[in-house]
Amino acid sequence: MPFYQTIKENTPSGKRTIEKLLLLKEALNEIPKKTLDETLLLATWNIRDFDKPAYGERSDEAIFYLAEIASRFDIIAIQEVYKDLRGLKRLCKVMGGYWKYITTDVTGGTRGNNERMTFLYDSRKVKFGGLAGEMVLPPVKAEDGTKVPAEQVWRTPFICGFKCGWSRFMLSSVHILWGSGKKNGGTEPEDRVAEIRKVAQFLKKRTKDKTAWSRNLILLGDFNIFTTEDDGTAFNELLDAGFDIPQELRTFTTNAGRNRHYDQIAFKIQKDRLDWTGNCGVFDFFEHVYRVDEEKTYISEMGERYKKTSKGKARSAKQKTTYYKTHWRTHQMSDHLPMWVELKIDFSKRYLERKETSSV
Repeated sequence: MPFYQTIKENTPSGKRTIEKLLLLKEALNEIPKKTLDETLLLATWNIRDFDKPAYGERSDEAIFYLAEIASRFDIIAIQEVYKDLRGLKRLCKVMGGYWKYITTDVTGGTRGNNERMTFLYDSRKVKFGGLAGEMVLPPVKAEDGTKVPAEQVWRTPFICGFKCGWSRFMLSSVHILWGSGKKNGGTEPEDRVAEIRKVAQFLKKRTKDKTAWSRNLILLGDFNIFTTEDDGTAFNELLDAGFDIPQELRTFTTNAGRNRHYDQIAFKIQKDRLDWTGNCGVFDFFEHVYRVDEEKTYISEMGERYKKTSKGKARSAKQKTTYYKTHWRTHQMSDHLPMWVELKIDFSKRYLERKETSSV
């Protein structure tokens, strides 16, 4: 439950924020209620350039909306957290002191885009298990048979161990490289497919290792996957590595335009240790906040960049709408929608039933 004391209810933005938060609260009821020790609500969310100053820092209004949504889950894998943690700290302040985060250092270079991978979790329910590390791929065999350093993933995947209820599990968050693919049909480029293959195969071996911190692994994040249907796509690399992705999750599109399957949640879990309840979804916040028809509401906040391009050329009405819809509002919220699943974490009944059977 976020804290709303700093909302200035006597200002236009404050009144609007209160009105929209009430709408969000109602809309978020499509997500199951949080429980103390029966289920776990897990989400993945690429929060666009959070909070890179390219379009100015997010408004207080946007932070309240982000907090309202994030607080409906127990743990969230967040991608694109900017090197300056100001935005994340503002979010946590609204969400409350019991929300904790674990984050990577910045991935340097143009490929890394100054991003961090972050896990944000409700410490009243979820406990950090002590395992934390960035994935480093081992050397590979060259054509001459010698071992050479592997080409690493552009943005280093993050693996952490957590405990909740009867469950102990590892989460691995990724942000796979972006690329639009071939123009003649949008086929995904081989370098993206290769990155997903490397990550999936590495984690496949890790879960089979007897010394693994846990045999329960959930791989989630922004894979930049275009489609889940065609053979030979990046999505199939997850399946080929033995990850289970329920059919319901495969149908969801997660970009703001609702035509791409960018974000995924894939499982390698043991029965009676972590089970999917069958509940899952994607929450489209743009149906409730920063709607397309609210462009005029935010003209003053968008400033001169709404009126003119970076080169000083005046924007047409259509260009202004595109700027609001595609750029500005997605830098207030995101160009990705949060994907979530509900997991069962209470196996006390099954445990007692097995003990009862074994005593006969």
